[in-house]
Amino acid sequence: MAGILGGKGLTKSTNNGVVNASKGWNYVAGAPETEEQQKYRFQIELEFVQCLGNPNYLNFLAQRGYFKDNAFINYLKYLLYWKEPDYAKYLKYPMCLYFLDLLQYEHFRRELVNAHCSKFIDDQQILLWQHYTRRRSRLLSTPVSNGNTEQNNSNQNNQSNGHMNSKIS
Repeated sequence: MAGILGGKGLTKSTNNGVVNASKGWNYVAGAPETEEQQKYRFQIELEFVQCLGNPNYLNFLAQRGYFKDNAFINYLKYLLYWKEPDYAKYLKYPMCLYFLDLLQYEHFRRELVNAHCSKFIDDQQILLWQHYTRRRSRLLSTPVSNGNTEQNNSNQNNQSNGHMNSKIS
């Protein structure tokens, strides 16, 4: 994991201009990060990026003015490195990358202040998950070449992705 933790470029905005630094540098102490600090930052950034997949959290951030702060917007740009396969493989909720992309647009950030917009996005996300789960269940329930559908139904129930209604058609 040490190779994953270092080497990404970072542009940090300040009042005086732009400061370029590489990932793996401790900006507060002015010294390179230890491997433990890099691992800790990796975990924090992983958790935060995945939180961006929650429309209610995005609404929370928007209502508190985070999306008007240039430093925060630059941080969102910095987090785009999570789209690279070496990093994306650690994501449990890949939908967060879609929202990370949308957060690069000012219009989307402005709309998130509206609770109705966030609710609509949340509803659409749930519908997508339901459709995916339903489709996956159908694919898993197709008869196997040896005709053993009982085993296949068992697999369907075990792989329903945590949803209660895996038998919805």
